[in-house]
Amino acid sequence: MSKTGKVISGIGGVVLLVIVALVVFITTFDWNRLKPTINDKVSAELQRPFAIRGDLGVDWQRKKEEGGWRAWVPWPYIHAQDIVLGNPENIPGDRMVSLQRVELSIAPLALLHKEVLIPRIWLQRPDARLQRLANGENNWTFNLASGGQDDQSAASDWSVNIHDIVFDRGQIAFKDATLKADFQATIDPLGKPLPFSQVTGKKEEGQVITPDYVFGWQVKGKYNGEPLSGSGKIGGMLSLQNAGLPFPLQADIRSGATRVAVAGTLTDPLNLGGLDLQLKFSGDSLGNLYGLTGVLLPNTPPYATDGHLTARLHEKGGAVYRYQNFSGKIGDSDIHGDLRYVASRPRPSLSGNVLSKQLRFADLAPLIGADSNAAKAGRGEKTRQPADKALPVATFATQSWGVMNADVKFTAKRIEHGDALPLSDLYTHLRLENGVILLDPLRFGVAGGNLNSTVRLDGSKQPMRGRMDMHARNFQLKKLLPNVESMKRSLGELNGDAKLTGSGNSVAALLGSSSGDLRLLVNDGMISRSLMEILGLNVGNYLVAQIFGDDEVGINCAAADVGIRSGVAAPRLFVFDTENAIINITGNANFANERLDLSIDPESKGMRVLTLRSPLYVKGTFKHPDAGVKAGPLIARGAAAVALGVVVTPAAALLALVSPSDGADANQCGQVLKQMKKKK
Repeated sequence: MSKTGKVISGIGGVVLLVIVALVVFITTFDWNRLKPTINDKVSAELQRPFAIRGDLGVDWQRKKEEGGWRAWVPWPYIHAQDIVLGNPENIPGDRMVSLQRVELSIAPLALLHKEVLIPRIWLQRPDARLQRLANGENNWTFNLASGGQDDQSAASDWSVNIHDIVFDRGQIAFKDATLKADFQATIDPLGKPLPFSQVTGKKEEGQVITPDYVFGWQVKGKYNGEPLSGSGKIGGMLSLQNAGLPFPLQADIRSGATRVAVAGTLTDPLNLGGLDLQLKFSGDSLGNLYGLTGVLLPNTPPYATDGHLTARLHEKGGAVYRYQNFSGKIGDSDIHGDLRYVASRPRPSLSGNVLSKQLRFADLAPLIGADSNAAKAGRGEKTRQPADKALPVATFATQSWGVMNADVKFTAKRIEHGDALPLSDLYTHLRLENGVILLDPLRFGVAGGNLNSTVRLDGSKQPMRGRMDMHARNFQLKKLLPNVESMKRSLGELNGDAKLTGSGNSVAALLGSSSGDLRLLVNDGMISRSLMEILGLNVGNYLVAQIFGDDEVGINCAAADVGIRSGVAAPRLFVFDTENAIINITGNANFANERLDLSIDPESKGMRVLTLRSPLYVKGTFKHPDAGVKAGPLIARGAAAVALGVVVTPAAALLALVSPSDGADANQCGQVLKQMKKKK
């Protein structure tokens, strides 16, 4: 062998020896010696305790599936046992995450391109304990020690690429003082991946195919102080990393009486890019959803809805949620529509259109606290209606009105009601802004006519300030009282106006402090004991019997002009002009204490004789009125007419309510009021 050959052979031998020595060193090295250094470095960077408390080792294996010469390159398989990551100093507890064992492999050839390629990480028994304190501090936000360095010094040519993360069984404990949440979740592999379409029932079309469900999970605990339980499925860890790949999610959760079920996908799940879910939710009252969703909704009877929820979570003006093409039921009423919720600042907003094809009127009762005590208890309402009170005392939750704005239109095409309430349809445009609710218009179709109102409730003031402007037009008596045979031939109408202002946090308090005016006009009607019985008015039945006996008596005109001051309603004019008599009503009704103090003074016309010529009284409460005959002399003939002679101004105001289509001459009320106006 030549000298050159000997040199080359020597160098080759040395290199081979070094390689052999290096291999021997690596394969026999006790990697546990590096644990103190690794623990210190990681703890310093994360600014919280980190420790590998068990064995740390590296095994070397070839990957035959690589093929060719690459199949001869050994891969390092790293394993570590009993790993613990602690909490930062400001969070109680000694650990945030613990792992029984971690295994991973690194592609050695990728290191030549400055890439740390990890095909898969195996986690055994992961256990995470997430916490957020009342001051907002949490243990899942990491403040890295190197985070203060500028971008240039922190930049690196190296990249890390993890293809997949798998684990056998995971536990997550979550405590959040701000949400009053304390629950535990268990995550298990499904064993066999479940196709997305099999869970959602949707066939996918197009190039992007949603990955399969890989893990199942269960949760149990409390949320917002209410019991929480649920289960569902999610995709694999590989799906989490690909922002362009939909991440499958399915969940069925119960919190108290509220149930939420979703099935669909997340976009860019690591950054919460968006949602595309079929959403079903149900419960005792929509008002109970505020604690769960942050969306302010009114109290309602039990409900259930099903619709399509989409979200764009990184919009400039705030995350945008759309609940589209939803349908369902609230009480016995159907509901459909589209809603849009924007998490804007300083407060979020809700807008949209809601439609009910058939609305049961009783389902509106919880809006003003007029439902039964049993229904209140069912939806978690603490206020109870006293047995001796007629006006609803349940308070409006005005303290929460300022948390969001709203602009929602609601239409009810048909209203289902009792025979005593001939409502046909409803439309309202609700606006909520800075704690002020405005219903403009609030319009009901009633007995062939319309009840148009504007209602303003200022919840930013304490107590709440309320204002109502109401106009009743062209209520047809034959439709207002459809079960009264004699009314079916009537051409009479009811018209009226009311303007009220008040303050208080309930309907009872608002009316108990209210001031304003009420005007009402009825022409060409009829009154009888049988009518009072149909209407269920026992006191009215008694009064009619005392004045007219069992006769059916026609009403030429009934007119009322009532002034209301500080909750006390006192008529300036309240008169019935009938075929047989003129009946004048005086006194007052007190909305604050719900007491009545009315006097009814009948006077016969001409030679007609009434059953009774003594004055009557109505006293007692709204809930339990009491009527009787006043003790004393008979009413002097002409006394009622003299009383009516001083009501020139109310009569003039009521003339405005005479229907222009009838004409003042054709309408009996027009003639009566003109005569009253002429009296001096």
